[in-house]
Amino acid sequence: MPSPSPNKPVIGIIGGIGSGKSTVSREFASLGCAVINADEIGHELLDDAGVIKELRQRWGESIFNVSGQVDRSILGGIVFGARKELDALNAILHPRIGQEMTRAVDKASSDDSVEAIVLDAALLIEAGWDSLCNCVIFIDTPSQERLRRVKQERCWTEENWSSREKMQISLDIKRDRCDYSLDGSSSVFSLRQQIRKLYPRITHPADGFEHRNRPE
Repeated sequence: MPSPSPNKPVIGIIGGIGSGKSTVSREFASLGCAVINADEIGHELLDDAGVIKELRQRWGESIFNVSGQVDRSILGGIVFGARKELDALNAILHPRIGQEMTRAVDKASSDDSVEAIVLDAALLIEAGWDSLCNCVIFIDTPSQERLRRVKQERCWTEENWSSREKMQISLDIKRDRCDYSLDGSSSVFSLRQQIRKLYPRITHPADGFEHRNRPE
């Protein structure tokens, strides 16, 4: 992947499932940032002919509905039940998601109305997409609060939440790989205040923008 624009920061947003990444991304959007959502790109790619062909070769017709579209609930049940199946799906989708994100970053970088670009991607570190970023922010939210949110907002069970979380690298590693952190356990108002305090430091750094070098 290419380096981010030297004159326009690219900000990665990560955290545990239910940590509040979407809320943070919306707040950055309200400040004039372009937000690129990896999950949305992945969902759109499920309609791509090349992706469909590879999915059918791997899992057959069982993951398609009567209209010939990918049934995300069936596919999710397969890939979140076994690491090798999730790895197979990621091998199909991640390179394409990375390409689409790179195109979106390039497009936003040339838009004079955009001051900064936000990448909302749960697997930013795992997929290596943090190489596109100038900085990465970790949303630090206690596990019980995150579980409460996914139960209420997504109607997930604790098993749903836990099985998906175990498929990601540990939050300690994610936290250590980040440049900034936000407290996601408090109110939306408090989170908004934290973001507005941090924003000028990211968009107008004293030493200019530097490419983020990922540890090997």
